Amino acid sequence: MGTGHYFWAIFYFTSLCSASLANNAKINFREKEKKVLDQILGAGKYDARIRPSGINGTANLPTLVQVNMFLRSISKIDDYKMEYSVQLTFREQWTDERLKFDDIQGRLKYLTLTEANRVWMPDLFFSNEKEGHFHNIIMPNVYIRIFPNGSVLYSIRISLTLACPMNLKLYPLDRQICSLRMASYGWTTNDLVFLWKEGDPVQVVKNLHLPRFTLEKFLTDYCNSKTNTGEYSCLKVDLLFKREFSYYLIQIYIPCCMLVIVSWVSFWLDQGAVPARVSLGVTTLLTMATQTSGINASLPPVSYTKAIDVWTGVCLTFVFGALLEFALVNYASRSGLNKANMHKENMKKKRRDLEQASLDAASDLLDTDSNATFAMKPLVRHPGDPLALEKLRQCEVHMQPPKRPSCCKTWLSKFPTRQCSRSKRIDVISRITFPLVFALFNLVYWSTYLFREEEDEVVLGFV
Repeated sequence: MGTGHYFWAIFYFTSLCSASLANNAKINFREKEKKVLDQILGAGKYDARIRPSGINGTANLPTLVQVNMFLRSISKIDDYKMEYSVQLTFREQWTDERLKFDDIQGRLKYLTLTEANRVWMPDLFFSNEKEGHFHNIIMPNVYIRIFPNGSVLYSIRISLTLACPMNLKLYPLDRQICSLRMASYGWTTNDLVFLWKEGDPVQVVKNLHLPRFTLEKFLTDYCNSKTNTGEYSCLKVDLLFKREFSYYLIQIYIPCCMLVIVSWVSFWLDQGAVPARVSLGVTTLLTMATQTSGINASLPPVSYTKAIDVWTGVCLTFVFGALLEFALVNYASRSGLNKANMHKENMKKKRRDLEQASLDAASDLLDTDSNATFAMKPLVRHPGDPLALEKLRQCEVHMQPPKRPSCCKTWLSKFPTRQCSRSKRIDVISRITFPLVFALFNLVYWSTYLFREEEDEVVLGFV
């Protein structure tokens, strides 16, 4: 009896285990998902044209849609077209109580769809979009998850080219704010309201690299708009970009400084080296003009003056001034030569007159010897005698008290007063004046625009 009893007990236990395993094997969750989808989205059971009710199924309250996104990359920021391109994963989440289903005691976490037209979707659009497209490689990058409580999560990967109005007054020492705006197209705030998801609504990829820009900060905000047809819900993300100055320092500012300094080399060249000085001045002027035109070609034509315009304009003025300085030196040199030639001619003429006068005096002496009479010339000149007046002026000049020379005159007196002294002085003065004025301009330029950059940052409210 004992042995038979144990045998039947083991047989009964084995039968129960086999039945339990068979029942579990009969449950097919994929089949269960199909039945749930047919149950909640079947024909005549769900109408995707009707928006969901508000909170707790209240019909007279708007549908709340929570939005969040993940910025995958920012490919370019175009200064000329004033736009930027971004790739992001965009997500929306709302509750539709018509989509509630049984989760089979927590075994069915959510249902997944790939067809957005099967359920009601918010009519969101990007208000500052220029171009955009979805990604369909290898499959469409989109999914919809329906949770047991009726919550719907919509996620899609998209690429957008968005407008970004820029203020280039401080270019290239500027910061730009580019916005991404999302709004409802047809549903007013009485029917649909967009909200930022609590916590971290905007996420940015860690290794975000931009060509000439740095993403410093971003700020989420609301931008509801009112029109003749009502008020529409709107969300926006303000992205603060700081321009990388090192690129422009190497490509623009240092080459311009070098061109200005090279134009000063003509001040140390001999004033008679006309071909060398003219070639140097014209070459630096044309190079500076080409540099300026290349900079302006990459920027939009705006009605205000940019910081780079001030820099290139002043540098171009210095190069042009160096060329004009040589023209002035050449003119002074030629005028000095002409005066020297005229002075030589006058001296020769006076010498000839004196020789002629001495010959006449000698002939008069010979005549007096032959006549045995002596003509005594008066020892005292008459008041109208020109020679007496000339001697008197010389005496007056020599009797004037000497004036104390100034520092500048003392420094300039070191140069000999020859034919080209005036042109030489112009070169020497230019060697000191041009660098001093350019250094003063740099001090004013950098202090002004760097200070204005800090002021703009405070005004924007990102400090």
